[in-house]
Amino acid sequence: MRKPTLALVGATGAVGTVMRDIVSTRDDVYGEIRLVASARSAGKRLPVRGEELVVQELTPEVFDGVDIAMFDVPDEISKIWVPIAAERGAVVVDKSGAFRMEPDVPLVVPEVNPGAVRERPRGIISTPNCTTLSMMAAMGALHAEYGLTELVVASYQAVSGAGVAGTERLYAEIEAVAGDRSLGQVAGDVRKAIQNRLGDGESPFPAPLALNVVPWAGSLKEDGWASEELKLRNESRKILGIPGLKVSATCVRVPVVTTHSLAVHATFERPVGVEGVRAILDAAPTVVVMDDPENGVYPTPADVVGTDPTYVGRIRQAIDFPNTLDLFVCGDNLRKGAALNAAEIAELVAAEFTD
Repeated sequence: MRKPTLALVGATGAVGTVMRDIVSTRDDVYGEIRLVASARSAGKRLPVRGEELVVQELTPEVFDGVDIAMFDVPDEISKIWVPIAAERGAVVVDKSGAFRMEPDVPLVVPEVNPGAVRERPRGIISTPNCTTLSMMAAMGALHAEYGLTELVVASYQAVSGAGVAGTERLYAEIEAVAGDRSLGQVAGDVRKAIQNRLGDGESPFPAPLALNVVPWAGSLKEDGWASEELKLRNESRKILGIPGLKVSATCVRVPVVTTHSLAVHATFERPVGVEGVRAILDAAPTVVVMDDPENGVYPTPADVVGTDPTYVGRIRQAIDFPNTLDLFVCGDNLRKGAALNAAEIAELVAAEFTD
């Protein structure tokens, strides 16, 4: 029995920073921890578990002796380096989209399908997109009781889902329009004001976000679908084990820094009742029910950012659709939506070393 060695790859990024915090504040299940990043960041000293560690360069040799590697890097980097880490003997928990839909790589949410962690013939475990994760703990609990058949989802996605560049751009746009009460009343005036004040610098978004919402997140796919919308569909099917689940999504970027929100319209095989649904969600260990609209109680990003649970409110039985619920979900996209889920998977793997 021993504590496994852990490598955090991408330790200097936005999610990597949260990963270091989570590893430092949860149960100490690891022995050595290695921080790994690009050559540009190598040599930096960063805090983990009360001590400062030197960031090591991403090379094949850095994985020698590593038991578990958590990756938070772009897809193209994961495609190259995840197999290398696995070949060196590490069990890899990968946050990118590079391997999620491959049939021999489990896609895991510990509250929903923890047993899939051991089904890893390639030594790779994927963690879902942050939008899917924002609702999965709640939907998994309800599916287990009622049998989910259809999902219609509108997401309201924070800018931090686009990385540091997304957050910086929103702050810059807010500063550019702040105090000008004439804006937002004439078509194109917000776009023009932002361009005049920020110049022609590139934005990660196709339209302004200050005083606006943008019905687009991700890249363009076939028939006009955005990649974020297809991820939500395909990943939900795989995690829940429902290959024929009917899913339709519209993903919207909103002027929120961190925490995704989703309006969910879910249809089930069996009749559902609001009180029974509340009881099931109350019993789910990582779900918090905030559902008292008479007193203005429902989840909002501003109230739940920086916390770990999935928050659910506005629970209603659909009036015109049998066996159907409407509800509103919020989850911090940098914590549960990314770093925490990966950390929980890694802890399941770490427990194997003490079995």
